[in-house]
Formats: sequence, C-alpha cells, structure tokens
Amino acid sequence: MSKKPRVFSREFKLMVVRRLLAGEKMSVVAQETQVLRKDLYIWRDRYRTGGAEALRGCGRPRKGETAVAAAKAGTSAEGAAEEPGAARRRMAELERKIGQQQVELDFFRQALRQVEATRRPSDGPGVRGSIRSSKR
Repeated sequence: MSKKPRVFSREFKLMVVRRLLAGEKMSVVAQETQVLRKDLYIWRDRYRTGGAEALRGCGRPRKGETAVAAAKAGTSAEGAAEEPGAARRRMAELERKIGQQQVELDFFRQALRQVEATRRPSDGPGVRGSIRSSKR
C-alpha cells in the first residue's frame, strides 16, 4: 500500500521557511522536521515570490477554489489582468534581469575564449595534448 501524503499547515511551513531564511542549513532543518529538502526549497522559493500567502497549498486546487481566489483578487479566473503600473514595474524588473544575464554571458564567453587561446594545440601528428593521458 502507498502512504498517504503528509499535509502541512501554513504556520508550520512559515516557521520552517523563517528558519531557513535565518541561515539554518537546509539539510539540518529537513532532518529535524522530517520534510524532504525538495519541499523545503519549494516552500522557500514560494515564500520569496509571494510571501506567506503563497505557502497556502501545494497541490491541485479544489473545485471552485480558483474562481474564489480570483474573485478575492478582483480578476477573472481565465485572464488575470494586472494594474498597468504593476505590469510596467514587473517588465522593467525583468528587463534589468535579462540585461544582467547578458552581461554575465558576455563575460563568461570572453573568459572561455581566453582559456581556449592559452591551451596548447593538441591536434596534428606528434603533438602531445595539453594534459597527460591517465593510461600507463
């Protein structure tokens, strides 16, 4: 028989996430609470993006729950319309993040080119590779 999945309260999840954000090690918290590290990472990430409300449930929403949540937020269940100012701020934040990632990519590409340029050539007859073979 399969075990029934454990259900944790929002308060328990919040307590665990606060411990993680305070700097406790993930493996220690997982062992003490007997919760999978995978779940702890999920809870922490959800808390970072949506706060305590995001820790509500981690499964499939109950029938009609989506419509109720959308009604509380003031949107329809099908299309969640953001207020224009919030959407613009979110777009600006994402564009900054993309720009930062592009700068990092350019840096690592240049570093890779420099590393490849400093390697000794390993092709051609009689030329040894840059490192010795592990075969004896």
